[in-house]
Amino acid sequence: MSERELAAADPLTAARLVLGARLSAGGVTVRVVEVEAYGSDEAGPWPDPAAHSYPGPTQRNAVMFGPAGRLYVYRSHGLHLCMNVSCAGVGTAGAVLLRAAEVLEGEDIVRRRRGADKRDRDLARGPGNLGQALGISLADNGTDLFATDSVIRLRLDPMIDHAVGPRVGVSRAAEWPWRIWDPTSPAVSAYRRSPRAPVVQGGRESST
Repeated sequence: MSERELAAADPLTAARLVLGARLSAGGVTVRVVEVEAYGSDEAGPWPDPAAHSYPGPTQRNAVMFGPAGRLYVYRSHGLHLCMNVSCAGVGTAGAVLLRAAEVLEGEDIVRRRRGADKRDRDLARGPGNLGQALGISLADNGTDLFATDSVIRLRLDPMIDHAVGPRVGVSRAAEWPWRIWDPTSPAVSAYRRSPRAPVVQGGRESST
């Protein structure tokens, strides 16, 4: 599997490809066990009100509209750095949020960053914790994950069996089953619905 396959993939297909992949950076390697798909701007093929791309291209979300296989890094709530893998190809926005992973190599490095008392399952559980475990910074935004000389590398493995459900913490399109995870992994994060998400009644959203 390669960047070319991601370039042709819609966000859900890309999410299935990325699930189970190995991500390496600075002596740490993890296996991705939970992801979320995010779609395009309103004019694109997968309009997604919960996606950063929805308002259209901006300086912040430019990587989502660029080549597939790039790392899109953003700061969440002013604290945590979260990672996405771009998909769909140049000019069409799409990305896969990396939500959780299991540490395969470099556990000592991760524990220095995350705390020696953390349980194994919590070392890279949750998108902000995963970014911290890998030592990601905003300077990594736009990194080509498939380049042979890249300091951050993604290696796709064959698709694995997975479970699906609604995305975590989004206030718009909260019912979409675009979260995908490995049901056998203890590192998968807990589902939390946003209190700002409207309740779906009769197929339509209504405010709570």
